[in-house]
Amino acid sequence: MKLDSAGLEILSRQDCAALLLSASIGRIVFTDRALPAVQPVNFVLDGQDIVIRTAIGSKLAAATSDAIVAFEADEFDPAARTGWSVTAVGPARAVREPGEIERLSGLPLRTWTRGGHDHYIVVRAEQLSGRRLTSRDDAREA
Repeated sequence: MKLDSAGLEILSRQDCAALLLSASIGRIVFTDRALPAVQPVNFVLDGQDIVIRTAIGSKLAAATSDAIVAFEADEFDPAARTGWSVTAVGPARAVREPGEIERLSGLPLRTWTRGGHDHYIVVRAEQLSGRRLTSRDDAREA
C-alpha cells in the first residue's frame, strides 16, 4: 500500500474507477463567469467516462460544453473515521449525436430533480486520482 505524506492511501486508477462505480452523487467543478463553481450531480460511469444529465438550458450545460472540468465523488464514515475521495479532470462535451443520446438514455442515470433533463454531458477522465482514509488500526496492520 502506497501512502501520501498525510498517511492517506494513494489509489490506483483501477481502484478509483471501482469506487466511482459505487457512488451515484458527485460534484462537478466548472467555471461560471470567470469564477469557480461547484454543483452536485447524479452520474454514472460509461467505461472511463463520467456521464451527467441536465437540462439543456442550464448553467451547467452552458458552462461545461467543450471546457476542462474537475469532478469529485467521495464517501466518508465520520464515526469510523474512514472514507475515500476520487477526483477526475478532463474535457467535458455536450452529447449531440442522436445515436449516442439514445445509447446514453439506456444507462441507469436517473435525476433527482423535476424538469426536463434531456441534455447529456460526458467528462473524459484524463486524470483520475484518489485517496482512502483507513482507520488507524487498519493502517498499522498494513
